[in-house]
Amino acid sequence: METRRNDEQQLFHFSRWSRKSYGAFASLRRLKICVLAVGMSSILLLPHEALAEGVDTLGIYKTLDIEDISIEGNKSAPTRSAMIPTAVYDRTVDAAAPVQTMEAALRLSPSVDIRERGGKGIQTDISIRGGSFDQTMILLNGINFTDARTGHQTHSLPVDTDCISGIEIIDGITGTGAFAGAINIRTAPLKPTYLRADLSGGAYGYAAGNLSGAVTHKGLTVMAMGSYRRSDGYIHNTAFRNWNGYLRATWDNSKAGFFDFQAGYQNRLFGSNGFYSLLYKEQLEQTETMLASLRWVRSFGNLTVNASGSYRKNFDRFELIKNHPEKVPYNYHNTDNAGAELWGDYRWTAGTTSLGADYQYNHIFSTVLGEPLDTPHGRYTKSYRRYAGNLWLRHIKRWRRFDVSASAGISFTPYGNSALWSVSGGYHSLTGFGVEAGAAQSMRLPTFTDLFYTATGYKSNPDLKPERAITYRLRASYDGSEHWTASALVYWRSADNIIDWVKPTPEADWESRQITELGTLGAEISAGYRSDGWLRKATLSYGYIHSTKNSGSLISKYAFDYMRNKLAAGVEFRFLRRFSLALTGTLYDRTGNYADASGAVLDFKPYFLLDGRLSFEWRMLRLYLDAMNMTDTRYFDYGGLQMPGAWISAGITITI
Repeated sequence: METRRNDEQQLFHFSRWSRKSYGAFASLRRLKICVLAVGMSSILLLPHEALAEGVDTLGIYKTLDIEDISIEGNKSAPTRSAMIPTAVYDRTVDAAAPVQTMEAALRLSPSVDIRERGGKGIQTDISIRGGSFDQTMILLNGINFTDARTGHQTHSLPVDTDCISGIEIIDGITGTGAFAGAINIRTAPLKPTYLRADLSGGAYGYAAGNLSGAVTHKGLTVMAMGSYRRSDGYIHNTAFRNWNGYLRATWDNSKAGFFDFQAGYQNRLFGSNGFYSLLYKEQLEQTETMLASLRWVRSFGNLTVNASGSYRKNFDRFELIKNHPEKVPYNYHNTDNAGAELWGDYRWTAGTTSLGADYQYNHIFSTVLGEPLDTPHGRYTKSYRRYAGNLWLRHIKRWRRFDVSASAGISFTPYGNSALWSVSGGYHSLTGFGVEAGAAQSMRLPTFTDLFYTATGYKSNPDLKPERAITYRLRASYDGSEHWTASALVYWRSADNIIDWVKPTPEADWESRQITELGTLGAEISAGYRSDGWLRKATLSYGYIHSTKNSGSLISKYAFDYMRNKLAAGVEFRFLRRFSLALTGTLYDRTGNYADASGAVLDFKPYFLLDGRLSFEWRMLRLYLDAMNMTDTRYFDYGGLQMPGAWISAGITITI
C-alpha cells in the first residue's frame, strides 16, 4: 500500500489497495477511507470474509464518502448457501484466454462437465461434480433462472463473454433445485462509461458481431449489449444463428436503497443433426427466451432487507424431420418460470443472522408435455403447473481467523414438505492458507421432460419423485503469495432416487426411471502462477470422479456418463510489448458407454483439445486470432455425435 500522511489530522490516506498479508490494511483495525468503490469491498476483505458473507459486487462503479468505520461486506448475495463459492472464471485474469462463449469459459474448470451437441455452445448441457445437467441450478447475478422443462435449455441466457465479469460455483444452497450445486454468472461493465464493438469471422461460414457499452452518472449505471452469431455448420445440418440482447441497470439512493434491474432476449435457430437421436439427421430446433428481474436492497441500521422478483419465458419448437410436419408432428413448448424472494440480514454481536423465504412457479403449455387440456390452447393440447417454496434461516459467525456458518430450511412442494440443511466451518490465516469443511442436504424436482416426454423411442414416467442427496466436502486453499495460488477439494455425495433415462438392452426404448442409490466420490486440485513478466499466467488443474451405482446393467443416457478424469493446463505469454499468446489444453476421459446408430454398445474414448489465441493491443484497438481444437481432434461429448474439428477465426475489437 502506498500512503501519504496528513500532518494536521494525523491520519493516513491510502491511494492504492493491496491484498497482501503484510499490507497496512490487513494489520490495522480501523482507518479512514476517503473514497471507496462499493465493488472494492469484495477485494479489500480477506477472501474468506468476503465469501462467507456472500458479498455481491452490484454497485461496482458507485463511490461513497464514508466516515471512520471498520470495513465489512454489504449487499449480500441472495443465496441460502453457507459455503464458500468456487471461482471458475474471472474477466480480470482470464481476458486473454481463447474464450468466445460462456460454455468455453467453463470447459477448463475441473468442477464442470461441458457436453456440447454443436459448435460455439449453441446447445450445451452443464453439469457440476458428477451431477447431471438437470441437477444444476443456473443463476444470473444471483437470480435463479433455471428452466423447469429441461436442463437442455437452462444455459440459454442472453449474455456474451463481453459482459460477464465472473462465474462461480455455489454449493450448499438449502432448498429445491441446486442438487449438485449452482453456477452463478455475474455481469458488469468493463468501465464506468465506454462503447465497444467486436467483429469476427472464420471457418464454416462463422461470423459474429457484438456491440456493448455502459453509462454511469452519479448513482445510476446502465449497461447494454447486443450480439449476433451464425455459421454454415461444420457438417451437414449443423448451421446456426443466435441473437442476444441484454440490459442491466443499477441505481443507488441513500434513502430509497439499491435497485438492480436486468432484462434479456435470445433467439436461436440451429440444425440438430442427430442431437437427440442418431437415427435422425434432419432434426431442427428453435428457441426463444425472454427474462427479467428486479432486486432491491435497503439497510435499516443493523438490518438489511433484500427482495427480488424474476420471470423467464421460453418458447421451443423441435422438428424431428425439419420442414416435414406431415411425417412427424413438431413439438411446441411454451414455458413460464416466475420467482420471488424476500429475506433479511441482521448483524449483531453473535454474528449475522438471515431469515428468508422464496417462491417458484412453473407452468407449461405443450403439444407433448403435461396433462391433456379439455380445450386446446391455440396449438397446445397439454398443460402442467406446479410450485415450490422455501423458508430458510442462516447464521454466520467469525472469531478472528475462524468462521462457522449454518443454514436450515423447509421446502414446500407438490410432493410434500422436506427439511433441508447445510453447515460449514473454516480457518483462514493471515499468510493466505485456508481450510474449510462442510456438508449440505439437497433435492431436485423432476423436470417436465422427465415426467411427460413420450415419443418414438422414449417412455416417460409421471410417477417420479424428487431426488435427494447429502454432500460432504473438505477444501484447502492458499492465496498468500504475490505469484502463487493453490487449492484442493475432496467431496462425497450420497444420493437417492436418481432420475435418469435408461434402457435394459440396446434395442429397447429409453425409459425415465429412478435409480435407488448413487454415490459419487470426487477430488479436485489446481495451482496457478501469475506475474507482470513475459509469462503472465500459468494454471494446472485436475479433477477425478468415481461413482458407485445400484442400477443393474442398465444402459444410461446421462447419470453414468460422467467425466472420470479431467486434466487442464493454460499459459499466457506477453511479448513485444503489445502481443499476447494464450494456450489452453485439456485431456478428457469420460466413463460409461453409448449405443451408436447401428445399435452397437461402445465405450467412450479419451480425447485432447488444444485451443489458442494470439492478440495484439494498441490503445483502443485489439486484433486477435483464435484457433480452436488446433490438433483437429475427432471427438464427441455425447455418444456418436460428431463435434467440430479445427476451427480458425479472427476478429477486431474497438473500445472507446
